[in-house]
Amino acid sequence: MRKTAFRSMAAMAALICVAVPAAAAVDGVGDSGFQVTQTAHVAASPDKVYDALIVPSRWWDSAHTFSQSAANLTLDARAGGCWCEAMPGGGTAQHMTVVYALPGKILRLRGALGPLQGMGVDGSMTWSLKPGNGGTDITLTYNVGGYANDGFAMLSKAVDTVLAEQLARLAQSTTSR
Repeated sequence: MRKTAFRSMAAMAALICVAVPAAAAVDGVGDSGFQVTQTAHVAASPDKVYDALIVPSRWWDSAHTFSQSAANLTLDARAGGCWCEAMPGGGTAQHMTVVYALPGKILRLRGALGPLQGMGVDGSMTWSLKPGNGGTDITLTYNVGGYANDGFAMLSKAVDTVLAEQLARLAQSTTSR
């Protein structure tokens, strides 16, 4: 029993050391939108993080896709490229459009994720990668603006939670490959 508990605690400690989200926050929320910023540090080079980032099928949670399968996600990491999803029966969804791609440094996309697509909003998502402390500091910022019938306070918290989870999954996938 003690060996099993020790192994579980050791595994948990290792996971925490591998990819530690440093901050997660709704930076601001108002009548016309919100901003969310997430940060993490991973023990991998910016190039390795970028290479993982542009393959969301390997790290995005299937629960946060229309098809319920992250394997259906693709990201064409060039200006005008699509972060898209194929769905059973021939359907497709465009999640975001790449507007700026600088490998190993920045990926910026525009669009409204998930349920935001059906609202009168648009967003700008920027992934910044900077070398630091023997790895990479990742900053994810998502600015959303427009009209939301019920306002942005609760919506911003939900988006913050989902993006924190996705950043943790990216960080984990980057260090486990």
